[in-house]
Amino acid sequence: MLPGRRAALIILVVALAVLTAWQPAVAQVTNLSPAPGGIPLSNAGGGGKTWQASFGAMNALGVGTPAPGVNVIPLSNGALYYTRYLITVTGLGTHNAVITGVVSNNFAHPLALVMESCPAFLACASATDFSVMSTNAAAPTTIVGAPGLPNNSVVTAGLAIFVPDNNGAGAFAGTDSARLKFTARDLTNNQTDTVELRLENPNESLQSALQLTLATATGGLTVNPGADFSLNFGNVNGLGIGPAPGLTTLPVAGGVIYSTPYLLKPAFSGFASTTGTLSVFVSTDFVNSAALQLNSATNSAGPYTAISKSAATATRITNAATNRVSLTEFLGLFVSRANGPAAFAGTDSATLTFTLTVP
Repeated sequence: MLPGRRAALIILVVALAVLTAWQPAVAQVTNLSPAPGGIPLSNAGGGGKTWQASFGAMNALGVGTPAPGVNVIPLSNGALYYTRYLITVTGLGTHNAVITGVVSNNFAHPLALVMESCPAFLACASATDFSVMSTNAAAPTTIVGAPGLPNNSVVTAGLAIFVPDNNGAGAFAGTDSARLKFTARDLTNNQTDTVELRLENPNESLQSALQLTLATATGGLTVNPGADFSLNFGNVNGLGIGPAPGLTTLPVAGGVIYSTPYLLKPAFSGFASTTGTLSVFVSTDFVNSAALQLNSATNSAGPYTAISKSAATATRITNAATNRVSLTEFLGLFVSRANGPAAFAGTDSATLTFTLTVP
């Protein structure tokens, strides 16, 4: 019986060796790291499986300087703040793995902050590269699809936070946070490994913002952008002869009004009110104010009213300015036809200050 026992022992050893040789590989998401120019990521513990970062301060207009590593794309209905990151997959042996992502803990204010993802192998530099990231673990967002990645692969993907316009009763400004999970799945044996990214170091900061710009209206004088906007009425006279292109003339008592349409473009987000007030005053008057005067009207034919020269009593243009809705206004330059000591011929300039106020 002894030889038989020895044979049984040999067979058992061989069987164990076979099982060890065919032990399946295990996919591992071993690292998240910033792509060149991306936001910093720091290890938050968990054996290297938990990372943290922040997009910093954001607003729906995309104004101001974003946090280091974050880029911003102003859109017609909000702003997209985006960055790129690196994700590494190991432990696959000869297998391939796909990568998915999900928002495991969403923002407390999901109407004001929307997590988006850009899959690997895209530029992740335009709004069309990004789409809303899934909040459903059963249907995660694809970051790397089939046929998957081989062992020891490092790929670049993108993350973004879309900040939509948000005014009225549901408006939000303040801090918030979210947590994301990334999963690598071995396509051969379906084994998985997951890492977490916490956007809470510090929490994301959503700010209210407002902006007022001027623009050229169809058929009007060119409004030139710059540190301050500017336009030029060119050569004018008290008889209204030879107005420059973009100007119309209207005879009035004591002279003529040269007028041009222009656009006021208000934008605001994060306010309880859905409307704002637009006002204007002459902050620097013409030197020859007896001969030249700035006026305002809602249409080309008037009536034109003199624009206030005091900030305290600024001329109200409208108290119903709407976010991202352009308003056409007419700027009139009254030119006196007076002769004698009050007559003036030469060059002059004035400055208007416009204000957008949202409660």
